[in-house]
Amino acid sequence: MVEVFIGRTLVNKEGDVIDPEVALRNKVVGLYFSAGWCPPCRDFTPILCDFYTELVEEAEPPAQLEIVFISSDKSPEDMVEYYHDMHGDWLALPWTDPYKHELKKKYNITAVPKLVIVKENGQVITDKGRKQIRDQGLACFRNWLEVAEVFQNFKG
Repeated sequence: MVEVFIGRTLVNKEGDVIDPEVALRNKVVGLYFSAGWCPPCRDFTPILCDFYTELVEEAEPPAQLEIVFISSDKSPEDMVEYYHDMHGDWLALPWTDPYKHELKKKYNITAVPKLVIVKENGQVITDKGRKQIRDQGLACFRNWLEVAEVFQNFKG
């Protein structure tokens, strides 16, 4: 059950509405809180793009990972421009969806960029995704999967 976005819709870069229940099922999810006006965000986003491309688009089979961009841009136009110009082919919460404020509160987001890695039910694997990608590269994904598996077994 994809609980973190239950009752919500996500969009892809083409503007298509995506059902999170299908897109995020059985995946580790990176909640990427970011904004185009933020220099550290513009610095990290290409690194995240490379990480995502190697794990999801170039790997066989693709890694069970999805990123959801949650914008702190000042307007929907700013979000779309930043999303199209710099982001990977991942999903986004529409700028107009007020749920972004609930997510920021739930995951204690006080500054951007922030990459919170969660299970599909919203349980936090790590709130240090950005640092772990910078420090460990692709290896951190295996660690996230192991933590997700421990959560699953513990829940069992």
